[in-house]
Parts: sequence; structure tokens; C-alpha cells
Amino acid sequence: MSRSVGFLLFLVLTVGGGLAIGYITLPGEWYAWLVKPSFNPPNWIFPPVWTILYVLIAVAGWRVWDRDLTSAQQFWWAQLVLNFLWSPVFFGFQQMGVGLLVIVLLLISIIGFIRVAWEPERPAALMFIPYLVWVAFATLLNVSLYLLNPVS
Repeated sequence: MSRSVGFLLFLVLTVGGGLAIGYITLPGEWYAWLVKPSFNPPNWIFPPVWTILYVLIAVAGWRVWDRDLTSAQQFWWAQLVLNFLWSPVFFGFQQMGVGLLVIVLLLISIIGFIRVAWEPERPAALMFIPYLVWVAFATLLNVSLYLLNPVS
């Protein structure tokens, strides 16, 4: 496969998949009625932030794939699966506790990617820093929502 085709596939899979899952699992009435923490951002901020992050994730994934960095690829695929799993678990199945478990595992996989990519592919590792910050914030939101909205 050519490098440009590989790059395009990473973009389509990551950006397209992420945006599709986000669209399919839009927050509904259930989420609207939840008690939210004071630092909860407005809903309009999520699509542009995730679009930018998905582009960075795709480029980082392509870079480690292009250099055949196996350990980094394993962490990259793990984070993508966990990323794509969180919205259906949290919004679709309305499982905040399970969502919390998924997002903590996602955070760990992002840190793992940064760690193993740091020496051989620093640009890819650096592209994951904004993602790490955002998911750490999202984890705090998930914890807060879980604590503020006890299950009956």
C-alpha cells in the first residue's frame, strides 16, 4: 500500500469513524437531565475539539504505522477501540460507571502510546499531548457526572 493511501485510510477511519460514532450517540434527553458540574463545557465545543483531535490521532497513527513501530501501533489501536467504545457505553447504554472504566483505560492507553512513541517517533507522541489533556478533562467530567447522578 502506498504511503498516501495509508495516510488517507487512517484519516477516513479515525475522523470518519469518530464523527460517525459521535453523531449516532448524540447526547439525548437522558444526558440533558443529568446534574452537571460547574465546569461542564457547552455542548457546541465538543464537535470542533474532537474533529481536531481525530485528525491528530490519525496522523500520529499513520506515522507509527509508516515506520512499523509495533508497540506504538498496539497502543494506538487500543486507544482507538476504547475511544470508539466510550460514547456508545456512556450515551447509548447510559452506563456512567462502565463509561468511567472505559475512559480510564483510554487514558492509560494514550499515556502508553506517548511513552512508547516518544523516542522513535516524537512528533506522533507530541500529537497525543492535546488528546491526553482533553481525555483527562473528560475523565474528570465522567467522574463528576457519576458522583452527581447516583443510579437509582
